[in-house]
Amino acid sequence: LLKPGDTIIETTSGNTGFSVAMVSVIKGYECILAVSSKSSKDKIDMLRSMGAKVYVCPAHVSADDPRSYYQVARQLHEEIKGSVYINQYFNELNIDAHYKTTGPEIWEQTNGQITHFIACSGTGGTISGTARFLKEQNPGVIVIGVDAYGSVLKKYHETREFDAEEIYPYRIEGLGKNLIPTATDFDTIDKFIKVTDEESAHTAREISKTEGLFVGYTSGAVMQAVKQLAAEGEFTKNSKVVVVFPDHGSRYMSKIYSDEWMRQQGFFDSKNIEETQKIEYIK
Repeated sequence: LLKPGDTIIETTSGNTGFSVAMVSVIKGYECILAVSSKSSKDKIDMLRSMGAKVYVCPAHVSADDPRSYYQVARQLHEEIKGSVYINQYFNELNIDAHYKTTGPEIWEQTNGQITHFIACSGTGGTISGTARFLKEQNPGVIVIGVDAYGSVLKKYHETREFDAEEIYPYRIEGLGKNLIPTATDFDTIDKFIKVTDEESAHTAREISKTEGLFVGYTSGAVMQAVKQLAAEGEFTKNSKVVVVFPDHGSRYMSKIYSDEWMRQQGFFDSKNIEETQKIEYIK
């Protein structure tokens, strides 16, 4: 299908793009990625440093707008002869990859004792493929998707209706959507929970300071969901909960790990500001 010099095109919020860019370098492919303007500068710089050509597209336009990263990628695919468009949002292989790898890994490492699987849903491939495998082993495993305020996924799961009124700008990267990806198998997901931009950012920072795990914004979102679910009484002392941390903090140095960015978003109150001022500079 592919030979050196051929072009791979994809829409991405980060992780898939890094993988495609790395494979392209090794195999000698040209790599073109369409990303949302919401993507951190750190991510865009990393993608470009690996040789990818990156198109930064407006974040807050509809999915069918010709400027959206979905449509830009599709148009580039039509224009570049012989190119391959992975199209992860609508590619069944996205689900299949996690059905064959992530699901079995989790089942084996928990000795089949997992009770809850919680993951953010963007393309839906990770949560759907993993859930499909886990529920084949034990239909009682509870699968919970994490969505953003401003996304349509939770409402669609509950009503099977696309509600454009649910869509408005949000800051979290890597979860939520303004369309319905066919790579999301809603029948394998028991329910969705929404998290806010602000709480997700603070939770990511909390994890890095208390657990020694330098996680990204999406990881903060899934842990924030766990905190909310725990407060709602979702878990018991016998629950064995598995969550997916899909991103690394280094990709958000200009965003959630930047005190200046946090202040600009209104995510720091007076207590937070006081804490940041305790840093001592040697003169």
